[in-house]
Amino acid sequence: MEKFLEVKNLRVSYHSYAGEVQSVRGVSFSIDAGQSVAIVGESGCGKSVTAKTIMGLIQTPPGEIKEGSQILFEGRDILSQTPEQWQEYRGKDCAIIFQDALAALNPTMTIGNQVAEKLLIHTSMSRAEAWEEAGRLLKLVGIPNPEKRMKQYPHEFSGGQRQRIMIAIALACQPRLLIADEPTTALDVTIQADIIDLLKDIQKEFGMAVIMITHDLGIVANIAKKIIVMYAGKVVETGSSQDIFYRPRHPYTKALLRAVPRLDTEEEQSLESIEGTPPNMIDPPAGCAFSTRCAQCMRICQKSEPPMFEFEDGHTAQCWLYHPMAAQGNEE
Repeated sequence: MEKFLEVKNLRVSYHSYAGEVQSVRGVSFSIDAGQSVAIVGESGCGKSVTAKTIMGLIQTPPGEIKEGSQILFEGRDILSQTPEQWQEYRGKDCAIIFQDALAALNPTMTIGNQVAEKLLIHTSMSRAEAWEEAGRLLKLVGIPNPEKRMKQYPHEFSGGQRQRIMIAIALACQPRLLIADEPTTALDVTIQADIIDLLKDIQKEFGMAVIMITHDLGIVANIAKKIIVMYAGKVVETGSSQDIFYRPRHPYTKALLRAVPRLDTEEEQSLESIEGTPPNMIDPPAGCAFSTRCAQCMRICQKSEPPMFEFEDGHTAQCWLYHPMAAQGNEE
C-alpha cells in the first residue's frame, strides 16, 4: 500500500565560510494518511530542516538538497516540482505552523487580511467570502470576538493568541498534512496545554496527518501515535508512543526520557544531563555520532556507523548494542 508521505535518504547541507555543514544526513521515515507523528531531538539535530524541506522552504544557496534525496507525497517526488507546483502544494496539500508566531506574522497587515490572503491565493473565493471565512477560522481556533479582532494587528495579541492565529492560517485551505514546528515555544505551561489540545481537536475533526516537531518529549505523549527520535542529522529510533516511552532502545532516547521530571512518584529525582558536546557536522564522525556522549560506547561505535536494527511492530533503533556479537560481550 502506498504511503501518504515517504522521506527517503534525505540529505541537506548548508555551505558556510567554515565549510559544508551537514544538517540532515540520510533521514528516512514514512507517515500514513491521518496519522499524528512527532519528531523529537535536541536543538540542531535537523528536525526543523527536515520540516522545511518537506515544505520546500530550503533556500539555495546556501542550502543544498543532495542528489538521491526523495520526498514522496502520495507517490510523487515533490523535490522535482516546478515553482507553480510548489505554489499549489503549499497551503492546499501541506501547511506549516512556525514556532515564532510574531516573526511569522506580517506586522503591517491586520489579522483578518493575513488569514484571508491565503484563501484568496489558493481558492476562488471573493474578497468578501474570504473575509467571512477568516472570521469563522479565528472563531474555530478560539479567538474571542473575531469580528473585532480581525481588524487588529499582531502586536495587539498575546503569544498564545498569535499561535492560534498561525493555526487558523495553516487550516485555511484544509491541508491534508499539517507540520507544527515547535508551536509551544516560549509559551507558559497552561497555554502549551491549550495549544496541544487545540491541535488534537483539529486533527480529529479534519482527519489530517500531523507532524509535531519538538525537543520536549513531555508534550507529545498524548498527541503522537508514532515518534521519530533524531540526533546529529539522523534518525536514531522510531516507534509507537508506547515503544518510545515504555520500551526505549537507543541510549539517546533513554537519556531524553530521564531528563523529563516524573509526576507519578514522590521520590527525590535526579534528572539526566548528557555530558559533552555534539560532534562537528562539518566533519562528521566515522562511527556513531552519539558515541562521544554515550556511557555505553564500545570500540566499534567509534569506528563504524551502526545499521538500523528492527524490533517488533516497526520499532527500530540505530545502535550497535543490538548486534548479536555485542550481546556476547564482543566489543570488536
